[in-house]
Amino acid sequence: MRAGSYRVGGQKKTMDMTQDKRKEVEFFNQSAEEDEYNVFTEAASRKLIENFSRLSGLSSGRKVADLGCGSGVFTGLLQQMGYKAIGLDISAKQLTIARSKYPSISFLEGDVEDLPFPSEDLDGVLLSGVVHHLPDPARCAAEVFRVLKAGGFFLAFDPNRRNPFMWLYRDRGSPFYSKTGVTENERPVLAEEVRRIFASAGLRSRTDYLSGLSYRYVASPITRLVLPAYNLLDQVLFRASLMKPYSPFVLTLGEKP
Repeated sequence: MRAGSYRVGGQKKTMDMTQDKRKEVEFFNQSAEEDEYNVFTEAASRKLIENFSRLSGLSSGRKVADLGCGSGVFTGLLQQMGYKAIGLDISAKQLTIARSKYPSISFLEGDVEDLPFPSEDLDGVLLSGVVHHLPDPARCAAEVFRVLKAGGFFLAFDPNRRNPFMWLYRDRGSPFYSKTGVTENERPVLAEEVRRIFASAGLRSRTDYLSGLSYRYVASPITRLVLPAYNLLDQVLFRASLMKPYSPFVLTLGEKP
């Protein structure tokens, strides 16, 4: 069993470095029943996919997999951008919603650490908030390398541990950490750690940051009260280049040589 550590109240805690798949499935199946895990506004979701298109440079018609697709919102937007989009998720109930909303798209049940695609099959991969659910993303990174064609592009977006709001609400080391609406596996990421893992898998990897993704919903009722204020602050605080490393989201991106 692989183990890692994190700190709570100055004390060092240990954690298993393998993902508990059962708990992930249970969490997202429950979210599907309540239809509540589409957390971003429509404009924010579109902004993210527009960034994927701009950064990737992939032309329409290219085959792109949305890993961790959930109910298919990003997959549907990828299709609207002209890509041959495929969605994959670990939750069968999330996929039932996705198939009902986007019947022209193929959605597969599967695990990002054991992808059901042939080697060198994809032109692009979007990791939809997946990496921060993996205590050790190395297997996922290796699978992304395997399924991408030479020159293929990947982008992962995840909450940034250096963002003060993400740290306060979502990091286990914070005194204000809330378990509401999160799985036991997830925690915000450090940009350099994720970049190193994908580079170690053989991918040319770099980091960017993204702010201005407004939330329409969070699970915690208390946090929901301050959501309008958060959305406003997010729009203005991280525009300056000096503040970009503290943006709410880390983008890890690059190409297969």
